[in-house]
Amino acid sequence: MFTIKKISLESTGVLNNLVKDYVNEPEKLKAFYSNYFDLESFKTKLNGFQFKQDRVLLVSCLNAQAEEVKNTHPATIANIQLLNHVNTYTITTGHQLCLNTGPLYFIYKILSVIKTCELLKQEFPNINFVPVYWMAAEDHDFEEVNHFHLFSKVLTWQTNQTGSVGDFETAELVNLFAEYEQILGDSENAGNLKKLFKEAYLGHKLLKDATRFLVNALFGKYGLVVVNGNDKALKEQFVPFLKKDIFENTPFKAVNKSIQSLSEKNYHIQVKPREINCFYTEKGIRARLEKKDTNYAVVGTDKIFSEAELNEILRSNSSAISPNVVLRPLYQQVILPNVAYVGGPGELAYWLEYKLMFEELGVDFPILMPRTFITIIDKSNLQKLKKLAIESEHIFKSESELIAFVQKNRGETFELSETKSKIESLYTSLTESIGKIDKSLVNAVTAEMQKASGGLNQLESKANKALKQRLETENNQIKNLKSKLFPNSLPQERFDNFASYYLAYGDRFFEELLNSMNPFDPKMLILEED
Repeated sequence: MFTIKKISLESTGVLNNLVKDYVNEPEKLKAFYSNYFDLESFKTKLNGFQFKQDRVLLVSCLNAQAEEVKNTHPATIANIQLLNHVNTYTITTGHQLCLNTGPLYFIYKILSVIKTCELLKQEFPNINFVPVYWMAAEDHDFEEVNHFHLFSKVLTWQTNQTGSVGDFETAELVNLFAEYEQILGDSENAGNLKKLFKEAYLGHKLLKDATRFLVNALFGKYGLVVVNGNDKALKEQFVPFLKKDIFENTPFKAVNKSIQSLSEKNYHIQVKPREINCFYTEKGIRARLEKKDTNYAVVGTDKIFSEAELNEILRSNSSAISPNVVLRPLYQQVILPNVAYVGGPGELAYWLEYKLMFEELGVDFPILMPRTFITIIDKSNLQKLKKLAIESEHIFKSESELIAFVQKNRGETFELSETKSKIESLYTSLTESIGKIDKSLVNAVTAEMQKASGGLNQLESKANKALKQRLETENNQIKNLKSKLFPNSLPQERFDNFASYYLAYGDRFFEELLNSMNPFDPKMLILEED
């Protein structure tokens, strides 16, 4: 179905400088991670890893969560049971509860985790690896998850609900579903997508259950385990760390030390911690906790707790306290026997800020693995590229660079470099000659040389502009291609929803993606439709 090309991530511009150095020059950042993401490092990691929490409790919680929907796959149930055993570990990725999975990279992250587990099992056959999707049900940034793009349409969920998005009621999506149905059409694959959306979102009252159902339907056969961290029994294990954050500000201090070190190396800082990295939650509310004198206020509300009252909440109702982006990774590592986290560039950038925090709190720091990056080019766009004599690996150039690249390859550029070189040589010789007569005239020669060089540059620019206008049709084709492969000037994987590709390829789509991946060899995969 696809021909696979692999190109370096550096040539695509998808990595920030911190993660680029982590991938390519890991020794530069050795102070910010524990083990690199190669197989030898996994061997070292597995030999020394100790999970301190109660596996029986973990399995009990995950079984209970799995029963919240009716389509949990037997492969998932089997993987949950494996977690009872000391030779079983998890590989985790996390993501928000994006409507209908949101952009493609939601899919790529989960498949990257599944593929990592498969490859690790081949390498370490006596050890079990369970793929985990950590569902960010406690998140409250609804605007980031309330829409998805399909072809030229943006389908958006409008609501007045507030608080943790996992508790949003989905009945309002009936109108959006009607719009979705109309866009999809009447093919067999369209029918499958309609059924999936209807069963997931209109068949479940809450977004967290709808998302679990959807993810199970797409990835359950691979044994993917969906974890909702907003679980009272699991949160109770994290209470000592919540206290360290709220009452001692340990994460704030530790992460700031790392941030200072990264800043000194001129890296962009992805996340800045707060003194308290927790939210208070109840129905319709997820708001920051902030210390006010000797008490603790819930920002934006009139709620104020004394230290004793907050301690009582942590003891009796720990679900009311929710970790933010600084504490969530720590929480994950406390409750799961997790040896690796798979994430995108932004995620890995903030994980690299956290190693010192993990060390000071005595929690194991996982191996950090980049997710797989993919660009898909269908037959129609591939033919257009070939007609323009553009190889698919060149599409990451900017629009102007791509136009210049095509013109140059076809000899449709006007260059005066040889003429400029000759003139420069002539003026250099003239400078030497006239300098022997009167050194005060050298500046005049230099000025004449700059004037001549500027004139040639102007001529060159005007000639190329005339050529560009003559090739306007071809240039428009390049612009159109760029807009299709980079919608809204974003990488395809950060914009398009999987539905458009599922319409074309059906269930084979996920198998093809999975087969193309090798998370231990981070590259941009270009999938060209056969």
